[in-house]
Amino acid sequence: MPPATSPEDGSGITVRLDDLLYERRMTLTELAERVGITLANLSILKTGKAKAIRFSTLEAICRELDCQPGDLLCCPPAAKDDETD
Repeated sequence: MPPATSPEDGSGITVRLDDLLYERRMTLTELAERVGITLANLSILKTGKAKAIRFSTLEAICRELDCQPGDLLCCPPAAKDDETD
């Protein structure tokens, strides 16, 4: 499954939660229990539909997945303007 993005708001931030869970052989339910967040809210984050995330939640997810925020959230390179000579 490709990483989730948020095309409707134009942010372009990619959430790699699915990939990290797969690599660690952990279920979304297990992560929700460990972090103390509802399965519904974690699912919203996983699908890229979240509008925001609290630093405390991000920290807890990263702690349980043994990763850095940059491993979980990715931003594509900025588009370069066409340069003409």
